[in-house]
Amino acid sequence: MESLMLMLGACLLLGVVVGFSAGLLGIGGGLIAVPVLLYLLPLAEVPANYLPHVAIATSLAAIILTSFSSARAHHQRGNVPWFLFKPMLPGTILGALASGFIAELISGDDLKRGFAVFVMLMAVNMAFPYKPSAEGKTMPPPVVMFVVSALIAVISGMMGIGGGTLTVPFLCWCGLQMRQAVGFSSANSLVIALWGSLGYVIAGWNIQGMPLGSLGYIYLPALVGIVVTSMLLAPVGAKAASVWPTPVLKKIFAALLLVVGLKLMLS
Repeated sequence: MESLMLMLGACLLLGVVVGFSAGLLGIGGGLIAVPVLLYLLPLAEVPANYLPHVAIATSLAAIILTSFSSARAHHQRGNVPWFLFKPMLPGTILGALASGFIAELISGDDLKRGFAVFVMLMAVNMAFPYKPSAEGKTMPPPVVMFVVSALIAVISGMMGIGGGTLTVPFLCWCGLQMRQAVGFSSANSLVIALWGSLGYVIAGWNIQGMPLGSLGYIYLPALVGIVVTSMLLAPVGAKAASVWPTPVLKKIFAALLLVVGLKLMLS
């Protein structure tokens, strides 16, 4: 019981950081939540080889509520181009659902190293963001949209993120306005989080030795702690973004992510 309360308290604090950073810097919580959960989950006696799987699955599940809130806000502002779901939704669902089963085939150490590489790439992108030009671009054929959406969903599901860091640049490259790309990404992240979480629940359903409170690979006490405070702090971070020097803070955060990625790679 003592370790459970310690875990819950730590995840409440983690949710504060995740929510505030998401609102302030516009980043996905998975880049913060997964590395921290890798160090917290041993308190819950999660089997060592499944630590990355549980950290990623729990992070992905936490995105459900936050992405729903974001998607609703963008929809109210008319920023979600719903027509794009026709060519992209099937690929997104398929890729997200498959991510948990693909992750199950990868050892814990290899999955952690893969996440470390992804974190370092995201750090570079945050410090030196890629901004594709939308001039003269048109949407690719539906089959291309299907394939790309599936790949984005697989990668996002395996990394425990909503996929905005991949979806937004792709849609901008296709000619979509930034506000619509971000709006669509917020709604698409909800789809990835829902179906990806389902995949991790099914893939981890019969895993032996998981602690009480596990739903497949998702550890519910950690999920509750993160969600409760992150939902409260995200609006606070968004307000701070209007007065704080976010470009400078993004570069500082990118440097921290780079350090985290290197530490995970070498550990």
